[in-house]
Amino acid sequence: MTSVWEERMNSDAIQRRSQDLNRRLRAPVKAFFSHLCEVVRPRLSGSGEGADGEAQISLTRKEDGNIGMKLKSELAGLPFYWEFHCTPAPIALVCLQLVRPLLAMSRLLQQQVEQLGVLLVRKDAEIQDYRENGATLSRERLQTDAFEEQTYREDFMAKTLPLVCSEQQQQGALGFGDDLQHLYASVVAHRGTHAQKRKLSEERSAEEEEPDLRPSLGVGSVSGETAHRDREQNRNGQADATGAKMADRAAIQQSLPVTSEQPAPRPSSKTKKKKVIGLFR
Repeated sequence: MTSVWEERMNSDAIQRRSQDLNRRLRAPVKAFFSHLCEVVRPRLSGSGEGADGEAQISLTRKEDGNIGMKLKSELAGLPFYWEFHCTPAPIALVCLQLVRPLLAMSRLLQQQVEQLGVLLVRKDAEIQDYRENGATLSRERLQTDAFEEQTYREDFMAKTLPLVCSEQQQQGALGFGDDLQHLYASVVAHRGTHAQKRKLSEERSAEEEEPDLRPSLGVGSVSGETAHRDREQNRNGQADATGAKMADRAAIQQSLPVTSEQPAPRPSSKTKKKKVIGLFR
């Protein structure tokens, strides 16, 4: 009730430690992990013995605040040894694994009490209807008073709260019973499933958004299209200007007199007048 410890390991670390502590065993990491869950989890949760009833667990507290746990059991007919090297957990993990589930459990239990109070009020109305129609109890000791929520709550706090506070000083007095253990496990499992579904939905939404990145770049695409249209207009304008220049040159050449450096073409000899030749030479 004062600290929380943890150890984080990946598949490679589990494989290395299992080979260091159990040189005769050869099995996949999944087999080692499943065996640890079956043997250690029931003992740590206080729900009873696990699959291996002869398993032994010893706890050692170290001077640096860490704790070590040693496990001795059997796996596939061979001795199986394991060691946990746990360090104090950060506050974030305590909130995730303990505080938030406890708050959810408190909310669930509060809703359960409210629903039971509503049910008791309806039962009192049903009993009153029986009485008004002449029904009587065969045994008077079974008769109860009508349920009043406020009165019941005040009486419960006055009688039960001192007992709970006095039990806090006793070791293990605040542990969960079987029902609360089951409720805690259900809350944690539901939160894990919900977190996994939310992660998958986020990944799917991210995958769906990836092909639609172009709309988010609408300004760039519009500016790109505008630039492309401007370039096409510039090209057309340059072509039009070039054509206009060529047309202007042709017009100028047609309007100007022939003053080119090339000699003017000589008149053909056919255009010369022939001398008149008489009848007699």
